[in-house]
Amino acid sequence: MQLLKREFYSRRTDLVARDLLGKILVRRIGDAKLGGVIVETEAYFGRDDPASRAFHGKKTYNKVMFEEPGHLFIYNVHKYWMLNIIAHTDGVGGILIRAIEPTKGIEAMKRNRPAKQLQDLTSGPGKLTLALDVDKRLNGLDITDASNQIYVLDNEFECELGTSHRIGVTRDLPEHLRFYVKNNRFVSK
Repeated sequence: MQLLKREFYSRRTDLVARDLLGKILVRRIGDAKLGGVIVETEAYFGRDDPASRAFHGKKTYNKVMFEEPGHLFIYNVHKYWMLNIIAHTDGVGGILIRAIEPTKGIEAMKRNRPAKQLQDLTSGPGKLTLALDVDKRLNGLDITDASNQIYVLDNEFECELGTSHRIGVTRDLPEHLRFYVKNNRFVSK
């Protein structure tokens, strides 16, 4: 499997969010690799998107959103870290990784985030970051470099695509910007 290059992320944010479905998210902790198949994402645009962290302009905490695609933007919501990948053609855009289907390092993920059932381990953005031990230390990380602690691999994956409005968003845009693999048990509820 090939590493996704910066060109992959240097496209319209919503297209990248859709195309990330089926790709492999890898989190390296020491010699261990944790991760799985991305099964749910949400696209966020810049100043014209009232749900975006960039809606009120460039600030200290969100400056990575205004930078080069292919970097991580990690921020906190209700005590949980959110894992986002910067993706845009020009301007601002980010993709929230909402859920993965775990395939590597499952026992380590369970130690990080105990779950009674496997389907509850990474089926939501806060669950995902706990299981993968993701926090603010990884903010700004370049995921187009496989030597880094997080990166994304290409993967041949066919699925039925589902779309909806974003979850937990008070002021949303009219188009569907949440993308998910239909009938996958790891998609958040």
